[in-house]
Parts: sequence; structure tokens; C-alpha cells
Amino acid sequence: MEEPQLLHGVADSVATVVIRHPAKRNAMTAAMWAALPPLLDALADDPGVRALVLTGAGGTFCAGADISTLQGSPLRAQRLAVAAEEALAAFPKPTLAAVRGHCVGGGAQLAAACDLRFAEQGALFGVTPAKLGIVYPASATRRLVSLVGPATAKYLLFSGELIDTERALRTGLVDEVLPGGELEKRVAEFTRVLASRSQLTQAAAKEFADGRTDRDAHWDAQARGSGDTAEGVAAFLERRPPRFTWTATTSG
Repeated sequence: MEEPQLLHGVADSVATVVIRHPAKRNAMTAAMWAALPPLLDALADDPGVRALVLTGAGGTFCAGADISTLQGSPLRAQRLAVAAEEALAAFPKPTLAAVRGHCVGGGAQLAAACDLRFAEQGALFGVTPAKLGIVYPASATRRLVSLVGPATAKYLLFSGELIDTERALRTGLVDEVLPGGELEKRVAEFTRVLASRSQLTQAAAKEFADGRTDRDAHWDAQARGSGDTAEGVAAFLERRPPRFTWTATTSG
């Protein structure tokens, strides 16, 4: 039996993290939750990484937390999950969840912490703490509400029912739905686009969109000193791809 683990690799400036626990539909163990923040820190510090994809091995994304890990200390397990969620949300470069199959419980929590979510037709989404008598973390609840609004968040949290990709797209839980067999190609295509764009623009937009209000002066200074704007304008006028040089690791 394969050990549950997080796999990762970097290709074409895109890091891919794969949730792998085939015996339990990629459910996250305590060790996997604990391993995610340091892995994300290492990838964030890698200047060769310009975007990150989170996905599941095989035909499913993540069925949630491995319930066996909740028997001993459910509060500890939840703290590990929240720490992993917050580390993913704080990743300084664009993140995208590529979803097949079930994206449930802790899996939905991780997907919601990504900037974007692309799903294959037939994927199912659910937030299921009401089935276990668990209080869903405040941070995860607020993040869910910001994505889908209070009514849909309450529907998901109160009922624990699964919703399909059509409803997930309609409510804003996912950004694109792809036909079967086309998810990987579309994700690769889109992350190439992300990797070609200005990291300065992306990093500032990510903070502003996430509600940070104390960094306007910081980003003004970064923009003045980066050279990205001049390069972008020059590239446009010269009809060539821009060569942006600002990176999150050099922002200070």
C-alpha cells in the first residue's frame, strides 16, 4: 500500500503539489497537513516558481481529512488543517486548484484557499462538518462566504450536501469547468499565461483582493523601483513578449 504523502515538482516555472493517499481517496492525514506549510515556504522562496497548482492523484482531488486522525485529538487535527489552509492562502504567487472527482471537507477547505479553482465536469464539492459535529474554522468559513456568499455558504455548511460542477460554477466556488480529459491541458495552458505576466502586478493584486489595507505605500515603492512598468510598455510598443524582472523573493 502506498504511503500517504504530498508530492511536488517544478516545470516551466509552475510548481505542482499533488495530494496522494489512494487508499482513502486522497484524504489528508495529520502528517500531510503538517507537511504542507514548510513545503509551501520552500516553493515560495524558489525564484524559479511563478505559480502553483494543487491537485489530487488519480481521479479525485481530496476527500477531506482522514477521519482516523480525528479520533485522538480532533482539535489538534483542526489546528493543523487551519495552519495548512492559511499557508496556502498566504502563498505570495498565484495558486490554482485543479479538481477532479471529490473535493470535500478539508479538500474543499484547501481548494477555497487557492486563488482560482478549475474543475473537471463531474467533480463534486461539499463542506461536511455538520455530518461530524465539528465547528468549521472561522477563517475557513469567512473564506467560503467571500467566495460563494452567505446563502450558499450556509447551504453547504448546514446540510453537508454535495453540489455538482454546474452549481459550483454558478455560485462562484469554481472559475472554470472543463470537459472530461481536458483539465490538465487547460491548467497547463493557463499557468503558462500566469507565469508570463508581471509578478509585481499579481502580488499586489492578491493582497488587495484579499482585503489587506496597510500596504499601499509598499506597493507604490515596489512599482517605482521595479522597472516592470517601463518594460511592459516598451514590450507592447515593440510588439514583443515582456521580460519582467520583479519577483516576490526580491521585494524586501
